[in-house]
Amino acid sequence: MNDRYNNFRSSPLRTQSTTTVIDSAAHRVLRNTYMLLSLCLGFSALTAGVAAAMGLPHPGIIITLVGYFGLLFMITKYRDSGMGIALVFALTGFMGYTLGPVIGHYLNMPNGTQTVMTALGGTAAIFMGLSAYALVTKRDLSFMGGFLTIGVLVAFLASLAAIFLHIPALSLTVSAVFVLLMSGMILYETNNIVRGGETNYVMATLSLFVSIFNLFTSLLHLLGFAGRND
Repeated sequence: MNDRYNNFRSSPLRTQSTTTVIDSAAHRVLRNTYMLLSLCLGFSALTAGVAAAMGLPHPGIIITLVGYFGLLFMITKYRDSGMGIALVFALTGFMGYTLGPVIGHYLNMPNGTQTVMTALGGTAAIFMGLSAYALVTKRDLSFMGGFLTIGVLVAFLASLAAIFLHIPALSLTVSAVFVLLMSGMILYETNNIVRGGETNYVMATLSLFVSIFNLFTSLLHLLGFAGRND
């Protein structure tokens, strides 16, 4: 009886259910993802800063969507080669350029610098906190994938409606929803890497970057709206 009990305690199933161990392959993907993500965030911040300093105009919603989805398609196609890494930098740089005029707009508002820095700090705090949880939790968060995919699609369509129909209240609501959805995406993608579900660090980097980008812009919109009504 005691032998059976001891065997149960030391069985692989028991060990797997009580702890989360990152194997060497998942650790390598996680390390490469964070390394590439940090470089992409720096490059995107640089292009955003240059665009804001030079007062460059926003390319518009059509060019932004074509550029984003076009580069996204190319990254997916070349994700297993060096070209995929170059295309990730192209996409993150392009998104940084589209962000520059937006940041410039908020910086010209009263308390604009405080608004931008608060949004930046909030984004960093949310990302680090959720990433830390996803790294240590014993839970499998793969169940969130379907819900998040549907939620992002609905929110994206709602954001387009808010832009083309000029509905500020809808745009504000979408920003609040995006904060929740992008937080969920950070949890889901990081947990997916840890558990070996995502084995391509290029795609993992892209997913996390897009989540951080949308989280920052959504917080910026919400904080900017709150600042105008103070």
